[in-house]
Amino acid sequence: MTKSMNRRIFLRGLGGACVAAPFLSTLGAARSVGAQAAVAPKRLIIMFTHYGCLTTKFFPKLSHGALTAADLDATTLKPLSPFVDKMLLPRGIRSMNEWTSNMKRGQGNDPHTQVAGSALTCQPVTPNSDDPFSFDSATKFNAKPLGPSLDHVIAQQLSPEGTPLFIRVGNGNDSPQSGISYSAKTTAYPGLGTPTQVYSALTGLFTSGQPMNMDTYASLRGKSVIDLVKTDLETLERMDMSQADKDKLEAWKSLLSSTGGVVATAQCSEDTAAAIGATKANADAVKSSLGSDVLMQKITDSLDGADVYMNVAALAAICNANPMIVLKFPGSYMFKGMGFDIDAHSLSHRLSDANMSGPCVDGVLGMLKQIDDYYTAKFAHLVGMLNMVGEGDGTTVLDNSAAVWLNEMSDGNAHNLNNLPIVQAGSMGGYFKTGWSVNVDTSSGKTGATDLSLGNSESQCANGGQANGINQGTGTDSAVANGPINKYFCNLMNGLGVKAGADGFPAKGGTAEVTKYGMYDRTEDFIHGGTNPANISNPGEYTALRPG
Repeated sequence: MTKSMNRRIFLRGLGGACVAAPFLSTLGAARSVGAQAAVAPKRLIIMFTHYGCLTTKFFPKLSHGALTAADLDATTLKPLSPFVDKMLLPRGIRSMNEWTSNMKRGQGNDPHTQVAGSALTCQPVTPNSDDPFSFDSATKFNAKPLGPSLDHVIAQQLSPEGTPLFIRVGNGNDSPQSGISYSAKTTAYPGLGTPTQVYSALTGLFTSGQPMNMDTYASLRGKSVIDLVKTDLETLERMDMSQADKDKLEAWKSLLSSTGGVVATAQCSEDTAAAIGATKANADAVKSSLGSDVLMQKITDSLDGADVYMNVAALAAICNANPMIVLKFPGSYMFKGMGFDIDAHSLSHRLSDANMSGPCVDGVLGMLKQIDDYYTAKFAHLVGMLNMVGEGDGTTVLDNSAAVWLNEMSDGNAHNLNNLPIVQAGSMGGYFKTGWSVNVDTSSGKTGATDLSLGNSESQCANGGQANGINQGTGTDSAVANGPINKYFCNLMNGLGVKAGADGFPAKGGTAEVTKYGMYDRTEDFIHGGTNPANISNPGEYTALRPG
């Protein structure tokens, strides 16, 4: 090409594809299909938090049906009421590799190491332990999954340079006990830890003090593809080429004109960054030390440290810098800004330490509700940023994305993984049903029950007494809400356009729909750590989460 184009934009398939496409044999097939309108890019933004929630207060009572703001009024999710029409609550889903004291439903490593390692991989961890109360450092603290995590599987096919934008909110240094991102078997991925690092990673879009390449600027302002590469096309037209190639070039120009070919990141600008608070000044203001209560650090009158992380992630989505973004909150965090002197991990056990049983901390359920409310406010802030930027035809960045709040587990004292709290906002360009709570649980013999259990999170410590995490009494009956999370991950991948091989597993270069993910989709199969034959017993996605 005669112009030097910014690498990020080039990797999105603009310049090189536009000029080379006339000489591809597939052009005729593309023309025969007919002109297709240019579509906005799709993105997946995952917010991940630890230690579950008070399920009794988190979920609306209606587990299946159209949602209204009133359904959220008495719940933790009330701050999301303004977006209720764009929300999806997938109910009745179980995550993989649950820790139990008698190894009924997963490995015997650790209630967090194996759960975090399997959360986005659906793979067992190694080395394995069959002693649920062992303190061997290799198995309790350092075991890692046998395969890559969802963010990397997606990024390998769709992201620039094949890597996700993984952001450690609060700049925590994740150990295997809380790490969730793995680029390959047992290979942890650190990602970025400060808003300044994330902001700098967007260099070339509009970084202050650096001139923007003119092609980059034109594309980000929504200029049509054919105009963007006009000079390159004119150069090609002047070259000595066969009549057949000339005909192909004319056909390609006509196709670009008929589709419009407008880049869908027209709102990516410094003005947008300023409007959502994703500025270099705000990013630089967030302290890099996790121990300074960076999450609740006041940055402006309306923003705290965590909000700034949300903002720079939203900016990356708006600019389509990466279709796979993860915002991971830290484990074992002490919310000093709430006046707590006990870390969130211990509080999730209802205790002053991380033991499995003991006297309840006074007022602990109220403390846990405060933490749940905080995370909900952060997710609502992210959703609001994505929803305030339009993308044409009355849609917003949120509409063309899926912002998903995933939790490590359901109830933090029980460490149970069934009845997992999952909140999604955005339909990913219409791929998902929104404005609904959708119960995919089949324990009653059918999907769609409207009265799925809220769990038993307040059954201990409401009036002092003893907490017992070993008996899992604060969890949800293990016989219900067991739909494998693997299927939801298939939904997300298919919505984004990830492809699978003939076997249904995601594969770079594949052409099929994704129907399988992970090593197992039954948590019982994880027992003994990968000695059972690999098996996906319930392939496909959840069709109930789709419109219609």
